[in-house]
Amino acid sequence: MIDHTGITPPGPAGLPTFADLGTRERALSAGWERLDPEFRTPNQVLGRRSAIGCVALEITQRCNLDCTLCYLSESSEEVKDLPLEVVFRRINRIRELYGPGVSVQVTGGDPTLRDRRELVAIVKRLAECDLRPSLFTNGLLATRDLLAELAGVGLFDVAFHVDTTQRRKRYPTEESLNDVRREYIERAKGLRIAVVFNTTVHAGNLEEVPALARFFLSVSDVVGMASFQLQAETGRGEIRTKEEHVTMPAIRERITRGLGAKRLSWDTALVGHPECHQAVMLVTAGDAFVEVLDDQPLFERFLEEFRHVPFDRRDVRGTARKVIGAALKTPYWAIHGGAFLARKLWGLRRGLLATRGKTGKLTFFIQNFQPAEALDPERIRNCSFMVMTDDGPVSMCEHNARREEIILKPLALGHGADAPLWDPRSGRVLEGGLPVYPAAARLAVAGSAPVAGCPTNASP
Repeated sequence: MIDHTGITPPGPAGLPTFADLGTRERALSAGWERLDPEFRTPNQVLGRRSAIGCVALEITQRCNLDCTLCYLSESSEEVKDLPLEVVFRRINRIRELYGPGVSVQVTGGDPTLRDRRELVAIVKRLAECDLRPSLFTNGLLATRDLLAELAGVGLFDVAFHVDTTQRRKRYPTEESLNDVRREYIERAKGLRIAVVFNTTVHAGNLEEVPALARFFLSVSDVVGMASFQLQAETGRGEIRTKEEHVTMPAIRERITRGLGAKRLSWDTALVGHPECHQAVMLVTAGDAFVEVLDDQPLFERFLEEFRHVPFDRRDVRGTARKVIGAALKTPYWAIHGGAFLARKLWGLRRGLLATRGKTGKLTFFIQNFQPAEALDPERIRNCSFMVMTDDGPVSMCEHNARREEIILKPLALGHGADAPLWDPRSGRVLEGGLPVYPAAARLAVAGSAPVAGCPTNASP
């Protein structure tokens, strides 16, 4: 059990910590108390190191692909882009509820369809609020120039969604889509952003998962995460029924087999509910790799002692050097951590020789979304993946099931009972029940937003 009565010591000397520890500790405590008691375990990430896994910030409902598996709704294309006032208000709410350092998915639809100046302003606002913005995109419009501009205002990650559900011309298989993936890698390579790939897994590409795992291993000098999300019976997609053999264990087995591993430690880290997410983390050198999460007692102690130390996934090697250097100055980590590090270096010895010491980091992550008509209340209560709405955070699975209701709801501009309402279908502002077109309906990017700034300096 964790003692949340006071602020936990920040961590080993010599390492930076989040500036606003008071807000962060309160957010961690709230995340811990939200969990059902059986999930408050020593290996639980929520409430120990993270207040929430991530929060989706949907800035458009429009998309430039029509996937056979799509979580958007039939009305999504009719909905206008949210006014910046509403987006900024939601950013403030994310910061208020979950504290600094939270990963925020700038998503949609495809966020690159948003006006470029507004997209840049949104990412900049997230970074100014000490949050970690990630761009979730199919990549069609994510040019290197755009990625460079976003990186310049604080983008942490770009997550490219590429798979056979997207019906891209000339690319009928996941193997053929590796050409697209390589192109996207080149766009992001050398920029100060982490690179992620998302793949929706269904009956038609399940048997390609082993080869995909090997591909991601081969590019792990640039790609830091490969996320596989199971098909879910939700949204407007054409494929309505998920085959019974498309399961989380099936994906785990194929990733493990594809890497040529005897086993991988999928159960070491718990993030929310065990039926929702599972992950393994590898350090790589060429085609060699070792696991990072295969010592559960060490992982559990790490969660507690490094709970307030921010890790910059844009610079994995630099962060690792700082953490290892500081940790080895303390007796426990010098003994146990040093032995762990020595074992890992020995396991990587051939790869390190082949690459002249060049390493990478690769996390395989599996997401198991729920069907809209069969939501499990227990999984909803213990969800680690939220979508921020005007009514507060909603579990992603519940949000997808209720998307029509949520995205078509008129939204208040400003505060108070008399605040004008913005209509999502028309983009008009309604005052006294009549549509008007004031200049304030879409805020000027360069101007000041009529919402309070992020609570980055909240007192403990």
